[in-house]
Amino acid sequence: MISFRLDAQKTINSLRKFCIKYRKISSQTIGPEDILLDCHDNKGVITLNRPKQMNAYHMPMVKQMRAQLKTWDTDDQIRMVIIKGSGDRAFCSGGDIKIMAQKGSPYNLESCGHEYALNNEIACFSKPYVSLIDGICMGGGNGLAVHGRFRVVTEKAIFSMPECSIGFFPDVGATYFLPRLSEKIGIFLGLTGHRLSGIDLYKVGLATHFIPSERIKDLERDLLLLKDPDFKKVDDFLTSYQEQWELDFKNKDFSLDLHVGRISAAFEKADSVEQIIENLLKDGSTWAKEQLKILNKMSPTSLKVALKSQKLGSNMSLPDCLRMEYRMAFSMLSKHDDFYEGVRALFIDKNNSPKWNPDKLEDVTEEQVESIFNSTSNFQELRL
Repeated sequence: MISFRLDAQKTINSLRKFCIKYRKISSQTIGPEDILLDCHDNKGVITLNRPKQMNAYHMPMVKQMRAQLKTWDTDDQIRMVIIKGSGDRAFCSGGDIKIMAQKGSPYNLESCGHEYALNNEIACFSKPYVSLIDGICMGGGNGLAVHGRFRVVTEKAIFSMPECSIGFFPDVGATYFLPRLSEKIGIFLGLTGHRLSGIDLYKVGLATHFIPSERIKDLERDLLLLKDPDFKKVDDFLTSYQEQWELDFKNKDFSLDLHVGRISAAFEKADSVEQIIENLLKDGSTWAKEQLKILNKMSPTSLKVALKSQKLGSNMSLPDCLRMEYRMAFSMLSKHDDFYEGVRALFIDKNNSPKWNPDKLEDVTEEQVESIFNSTSNFQELRL
C-alpha cells in the first residue's frame, strides 16, 4: 500500500509539472481557426485545421462542431456536410491530450460527454455526411468519421484504436462499431490497437468508398458542385467515382487474410482475456507470439474492460453504447490510475514503461471490472 501511494504521488507530481510546462503552450495552441466551418452553396464543410498536431481536437472544437451540426441539420438550405482534415498527414489523430491536461487531468469527463454526444449527432444527422479520410484516423478521430453515412478513404488512410496502451478503453462509439466489423476482427483491433490502412478499411466496412489519394481534392471539388444532393445522389456519385479504380483495389488481398482464422480462434471465441492469452500460447505461431508481446504491454484493467464492453456493445444500440462508455469513462478517470499512468509514460516522461495497477491480469478481479460499468450516487447519465 505504501509503495502504491508513493507511485500515485509521483504520477500526480509528474502531471502537475506537465500542466505547468504546457499551460502557456496550450493557451497558444488553441486558436480561432483550429476548426473551419464553411458553407459552399448548399453544402457545409468542416475542416479540422491543426495539421501540426495531426488535426487533434480539443473541447472547444468539439463544442463548435456540435453546435454547427445542429444548426445545419435544421437548415433547409444545407443539403450535405463534408468533413476533412487539413494538411497531408492526418484526418484526425483524436483528442489533444496535452490541451486536455491543462486543468490537472489528461482527460476529463466533460470532454468525454461532449465527444460522445457529438458522435451521436453525427450518427443521427438527417443529411448526407461525407468523411474524407486521407491520412491518420485514430482514437477519437474515428468517432468523427465512422458514424457518418459516407466514409471515403484513400491508400494513405490509417485506422487504429490504441486506447488500451494508455490505460483507457476504445470509446467514441467503438463498443458499437468494432463488434460489427466484417471478418469478426473488432475485439482483436480493440485490444491490440492493430492498424488497418487503405483498402483494408473498405473491406471490413469501416469505409464505404475508396479512391486514390491523388484524386481526393478532385472528389471534394466535384462533391461541392453536386446539385441538390440527397443520400442516393451522393451514394451514386461516390460509387461512380470509385468505379474508375475498382478493379485495381478490389483484387487486392485483405492484409489480415492469412490471420483471420487465428484471430477468430484466439480473440472472437474467447470469453476472457486470460482465454485469449491461452489461445495464443496454444497457437504458437510467430504471429501469435507477436500478439502476446503487444498484449503484455497493455493495461490489464483496460484489456478486461475493453473485452467486456465489446461483448456487451454487440447487442446494444449506438446511444446505449455511448451511455455505457460514459459510465465507464467516469469510473476509469475518477477511480483508477492507469490512464494517468499511461499518459505519463507515453506523453510526459516518454519512457514507454507504464506501471499498471494491477500489473497482472490475474489480479484484476471480476468485481473490479464490473464496478467500472456501474453508476454511482454522484454520477449523472449522459444526455443525448
